[in-house]
Amino acid sequence: MSGESMRGIVGASAYVPHWSLDRSEITAVLGSGRGRGRRSVASFDEDPLTLAVAAGRLALSGLDGSGRSGVNPIRSLTFATTAPVYLEKSSAPIVHAALALSDSTATIDVGPGLRSAAASLRGAFHSTDPVVAVLAGDVRIGLAGSTDELGGGDAGSAIIVGDATVAPVLAEYVASASVTQEFLDRWRVPGEVRVRAWEERFGQLRYDELATSAWERAIVSAGVDSADVARVAVSSPNQRAGQALTKQLAAAGVSVADRRDDTVGFTGAAHPGLLLAELIEQAEPGELVALVALADGADVTILRRTDVPCTGATVADQVEATMPVSYGRYLTWRGLLAAQPPNRPEPARMSATAAERRAEWKYGFVGSRDRTTGAVHLPPARVSFRGGAVDDMDAEPMAGRRANVATYTVDSLAYSPSPPVIFAVCDFEGGGRLPVELTDVSASEVSIGMEVEMTFRRVSTADGIANYFWKARPVPGTGGVS
Repeated sequence: MSGESMRGIVGASAYVPHWSLDRSEITAVLGSGRGRGRRSVASFDEDPLTLAVAAGRLALSGLDGSGRSGVNPIRSLTFATTAPVYLEKSSAPIVHAALALSDSTATIDVGPGLRSAAASLRGAFHSTDPVVAVLAGDVRIGLAGSTDELGGGDAGSAIIVGDATVAPVLAEYVASASVTQEFLDRWRVPGEVRVRAWEERFGQLRYDELATSAWERAIVSAGVDSADVARVAVSSPNQRAGQALTKQLAAAGVSVADRRDDTVGFTGAAHPGLLLAELIEQAEPGELVALVALADGADVTILRRTDVPCTGATVADQVEATMPVSYGRYLTWRGLLAAQPPNRPEPARMSATAAERRAEWKYGFVGSRDRTTGAVHLPPARVSFRGGAVDDMDAEPMAGRRANVATYTVDSLAYSPSPPVIFAVCDFEGGGRLPVELTDVSASEVSIGMEVEMTFRRVSTADGIANYFWKARPVPGTGGVS
């Protein structure tokens, strides 16, 4: 493809949570297990949906350069996870609302299998929609000391596929191939934490065969030789799977990317997108790169990197900036270790009607600005606090604005799964003041004047309803302890 007909990836980002758990802590507590490296850990107020939103915001901010996703021409959005917040209700519309996309954008939940994100990516390249967003997020949990706890990780990913007529292409789509074969490798029963697996060697053999077959088909479709590919990444829940192919490619001079086993862990449905984003971040203009995704089959995607630069925090930057969390706190965050909560009552369930009436504010964090005086109102208001004008407001998107802490308080009595709660009054760039809850930071590190950014989080859960809103966190690299 070339010129105006080019189609490929116009935005690619992964979101690695602020926290990470050193695996040696698990070994120290349980007395056994692999203690090498660390895994990424979602905070107590993060879930697969919020992780996907965070990745989507990174990808979309690079797409339009402003951090305001509402102006982007996304025509369809898919959301993949192995741990959906709801079973009958779709999660993708919540992701759509948090990204402030147009109401004409089609949304769909895919999954819950591990292959869902890779399958969605393949569909995006062949879609007739000008721009397609493929988002994924997962929080990987397992029984204490299990392979999934030790080898898992939490992350979100966002791959935006589009035509060159809509946005500059980071990586041009070249070819792909898929091979499917039914065999029982891994399974989890709905409602259970435990993931069961057949003998690892069995899964490795099947995946090695499928990976080689899919690779050969993709190479033929692309009209290139294996040696023409500069770099390949392999995503698989089985750490040994794909080794036969990668050894063959390495012998041909192909560089094999870090699977992030020792610094992030396997992040489920988000892992193919995470590895693909890093491939694009590290590739040189003109290089061919390939993603091999192994889950219930094999999917190979070959892309050619363009000279369009990547923007925003890279996967490597985020991994380097993570802060340690203790194993005990990790267990309480995941509900695997019961802890005494504060004595204040738990929050009541949210009102569906109230949430619908204030959807732009609740999910999109959109305030209002007085047309006459320029005063910013958070939350949005009909009557201006400056001049008293009535119904003379413009919508003011605030999710991409940074703010500074004007004052704060630490509340050890308010209910929280991870007390204490830190509330801060924040002054936003361009106007607007709002009291918000802080996250990804300890009370000892908060200070007046601290710069913060907004992040979409899960505030509470009651009666099976997940309640979402926006919190503030220190700009990455400026705070957070275990």
